[in-house]
Amino acid sequence: QVQLVESGGGLVQPGGSLRLSCAASEITLDYYTIGWFRQAPGKEREGISFISTSDKTTYYADSVKGRFTISRDSAKNTGYLQMNSLKPEDTAVYYCAAGWGSSVLPAEYHFWGQGTQVTVSS
Repeated sequence: QVQLVESGGGLVQPGGSLRLSCAASEITLDYYTIGWFRQAPGKEREGISFISTSDKTTYYADSVKGRFTISRDSAKNTGYLQMNSLKPEDTAVYYCAAGWGSSVLPAEYHFWGQGTQVTVSS
């Protein structure tokens, strides 16, 4: 059974950093585009970043560009989202996903994690 398991969320002060991990089992992430999404209370799910196979292409939404960095570790079969300079408006549940597309359209992703809460507050 394919599983994506996110970890690394938590409570952080504004300006702080967190690194989210997305560990995969039963699939090899190298063969997939990895996407990160977030959903704040009362808001729609927002695609914030993806990294394509072979790391050829990365994308960041304007809301996180320059602050977040997406990457993958093939040996660990894990994707990452490094989040720096966090703001209260970054508070959301963060999800990783794996698919074969090259966008942040949720329909292009076939496997999803359960989500991890990120709260940015003083």
